[in-house]
Amino acid sequence: MAATETLTAERILEATEEVLRRYGPAKATVVDVARVLGVSHGSVYRHFRTKAALREAVTERWLERTIVALRPYVEGGEPADERLTGWLTALFTLKRRKAGGDPELMATFQVLIGENSAVVDRHEDHLVDQIAEILAAGRTEGLFAAPERDAKATARAVFDATDRFHNPAHAADWSSPAAEDAFTAVVSLVQRALRA
Repeated sequence: MAATETLTAERILEATEEVLRRYGPAKATVVDVARVLGVSHGSVYRHFRTKAALREAVTERWLERTIVALRPYVEGGEPADERLTGWLTALFTLKRRKAGGDPELMATFQVLIGENSAVVDRHEDHLVDQIAEILAAGRTEGLFAAPERDAKATARAVFDATDRFHNPAHAADWSSPAAEDAFTAVVSLVQRALRA
């Protein structure tokens, strides 16, 4: 890092991702992160008090990208049923791209996610909230029949029903030629159930 550059939490997180990709979660250290940044490990600890805090922050940052990428489907102007299909499709596409495009980093984040279950729980809650917003719009538009008092439970059911297409535990199946047809069938079933 050049002497004129300010060390920020964001720069540390970027460097941490690089170090995790290079060494994996078992061997990556705060000293490695500091070395990439050209600073002392104490400088890193001023931003993140422990190695665990740093790993939690990088996990949260990684998961946040998904939430941000899906937000346009929540806020879009299309009918809610189209937005829900778009949201589910985008989530599946994002997860598939991460698993296939950078398998080493995906494996690394699988370890980090296992270490940070509270971060994962918050992430899932954000995703379920996004689905709930789409469902609420669908009720307003007369497209979905789900009662308002059960919005969060219905959104969770949609999330759980599509688990096979976004839970990294199923990543090995995502490249299967049958995966796309299975995904389409599940989304179609979910849409029919929401209209009932």
